[in-house]
Amino acid sequence: MITRSTTVIGIVKNGKAAMGSDGQVTFDDTIVKHTASKVRSLWDGKILAGFAGAAADALTLFERLEEKLEISKGNLLKASVELAKDWRQDKVLRKLEALLAVVDTEHALIISGTGDIIESDDGIVAIGSGAPYALAAARALSKHTKMPPYEIVKESLEIASQICIYTNNHFTILKVDK
Repeated sequence: MITRSTTVIGIVKNGKAAMGSDGQVTFDDTIVKHTASKVRSLWDGKILAGFAGAAADALTLFERLEEKLEISKGNLLKASVELAKDWRQDKVLRKLEALLAVVDTEHALIISGTGDIIESDDGIVAIGSGAPYALAAARALSKHTKMPPYEIVKESLEIASQICIYTNNHFTILKVDK
């Protein structure tokens, strides 16, 4: 059984957004990959998405989100609602085991297969096994420094990688500006 180890953190601040993840994949208690990419850029680079869960399931959800973004002309909130409705109601999609974190320069969301769409109060979202550590670090850095989102994501992942055994320090970090 593959342990779906991941840490994804996304931040929206001052018209900028960034999202990053670690690269670790484990099989039971063995690390099998160090450099997996768990984040990607969507909608011509204006939206960032990351996943925690089964990779094949996440890729399916990325494709579905891209379709919803096309239909909604890049409206992240509308596309997210439509994806969550499909995910919850469709017999095949309903069985997918993943969480999505998505950000643009205005919104930071977590989308689940139970129909949940959670918009962060502070513009910071985190999912995966190292999420609590990265989230705590990002909130502190966002509140007490003038660091831009990219740097906050990088430092938050670094801190999480020093605490969470399922988070490594091989990061993929993407950014978006208005």
